[in-house]
Amino acid sequence: MKIDPWSSTTYQDYTRLRDEFGIQKFSEDLWKGLPHPHRLLRRGIVFGHRDFELILDASTKKKPWAILTGLMPSGKMHLGHKMVIDEVIYYQSIGADIFIAVADIEAFATRGHTLGETKDLALSEYIPNYIALGLKPENCCIYFQSKNQDVKDMAYILGKKVNWSQLVATYGFNGSVNMAHIFSPLLQTGDILHVQLEKYGGVRPTLVPVGVDQDPHMRLSRDIAQAHRIYNVTVTKDNKIGVFVKVDKDVEKLLDNAEETLAQLDFTQLKRITDYKAIYINEAKKEDISKIDELLAKSEVKLGGYGFIQPSSTYHRFITGLTGEKMSSSKPESAIFLTDLPKVARKKIMNAKTGGAVTLKEQKKSGGKPDECMIYELFLYHLIEDDRELGNIYNSCKKGEQMCGNCKKHAADLMEKLLTDLHEKRKKANEKIKDYLR
Repeated sequence: MKIDPWSSTTYQDYTRLRDEFGIQKFSEDLWKGLPHPHRLLRRGIVFGHRDFELILDASTKKKPWAILTGLMPSGKMHLGHKMVIDEVIYYQSIGADIFIAVADIEAFATRGHTLGETKDLALSEYIPNYIALGLKPENCCIYFQSKNQDVKDMAYILGKKVNWSQLVATYGFNGSVNMAHIFSPLLQTGDILHVQLEKYGGVRPTLVPVGVDQDPHMRLSRDIAQAHRIYNVTVTKDNKIGVFVKVDKDVEKLLDNAEETLAQLDFTQLKRITDYKAIYINEAKKEDISKIDELLAKSEVKLGGYGFIQPSSTYHRFITGLTGEKMSSSKPESAIFLTDLPKVARKKIMNAKTGGAVTLKEQKKSGGKPDECMIYELFLYHLIEDDRELGNIYNSCKKGEQMCGNCKKHAADLMEKLLTDLHEKRKKANEKIKDYLR
């Protein structure tokens, strides 16, 4: 399988995607460990992750952690875009520092928009909607890629650890791709990793919530983060936990530092082999690796390194468009935009594809298919918070007790309320934008 972050491909086989790209299942024990877990987490819409355990640990123990997400200002904001900011707002409510990149350089490189166009769209469309949806200015930084020199510097510096073969293998680039497009993955890595610089809060777990189409960026960022580490903490072939120095200079000094760091965690049964550039921790277990790695990462900064902790990620399913395709800004009939008039949204919903039978008689006899219904997805992703109410709709549809027309009217009423509320809140949002920009 190929994943293209810049395509409009709709992915359906999420289990295969998970297995093929080494994404872990987002299981119940993860979201149940969070306070008042968000509906997208508890309903299985977030289906996969990489190292979410680090985020759960930081949240539970009230340690610093960050969220990095981005917005591509290349079209109007629709319900598919709303999913990510819903997650971000939830994470902000449980203690995350929020960083939001306006990907204006990437939009210029891959979508052909000027920096002026992307700025206007971000300020008039996306950021006001983010504020209206509930994003708070506290511990929140929204920035433009083109204006953040640290991000651009990071992209260039971090690129030294990436070669052309890796980019080709990850993205399928060929000789016709322009250089600005080729540089954009490195810029995204700069976005993701710069939040661990001392200036922005220092080394700490960082979560990037994305659709699965963005996984190539996550794999690249994680590889680059690890490539810039001084230490590697891993399980050896004989099932021991080892700390290995990855560089050839000042090995003795670095091993001394590692021993001092391990002592802070009360590890005393250490075996140091300088020739192997290694320290083996006899009493450590696999579950200790993350805390060892985090403390060593912080010590690397004092030694002149970056100490990046590999960024964590979660992956959500795409919401299906009202026409049965992927919801897209370029296909207005498939999407409900957050700036749609309520009557326009109502008309789209009433014309939407459903999972119902062809005839009323057949619906009552065989039941509907809510898992294939665009209207049910609106309830699932956005419109109904109460899980019991949602379950009743699902079961009624399956039994043939719920008619599609009634569901559409209910969805249209709820959507009208949502859009009317957003419209009122956006009026005040424009006055607050400056409080979010950095």
